[in-house]
Amino acid sequence: MPIAQDPLSVEVTLPREDVALVTVEGYLDVDTATEFQHHLANQLHHGRRHFLLDLSEVPFMDSSGMNIILRVYQEARELPGSVHIISPTPAVRRILDLTGVSITVPVSDSVDEALERVDRLQAAPAEPEA
Repeated sequence: MPIAQDPLSVEVTLPREDVALVTVEGYLDVDTATEFQHHLANQLHHGRRHFLLDLSEVPFMDSSGMNIILRVYQEARELPGSVHIISPTPAVRRILDLTGVSITVPVSDSVDEALERVDRLQAAPAEPEA
């Protein structure tokens, strides 16, 4: 039985009460996506509304990882909240760009830049329901 080449490591820190910084390290694929999803669901359960996903140490991500990012994006928007991707590796950035995920989910170069985007969202007036 093969052993996972690069197991997933997920660390969650709270830069603010309603903001979860989720630092992911390793391959984000069909074998590891469930663990990633559990961490995000736990943070939603604990009232986090904004998610900063640091993907700077993710050398590979498949559609399983992208689907989870899009799912948490949808859930966060309903709160209302937000999801921000931070410093994806070139290979992950290419996938995000090719699939259009980077158009939907903002990509930042740093945690500070993502927090500034959260601040701007919170300061903006709410959009009326269509």
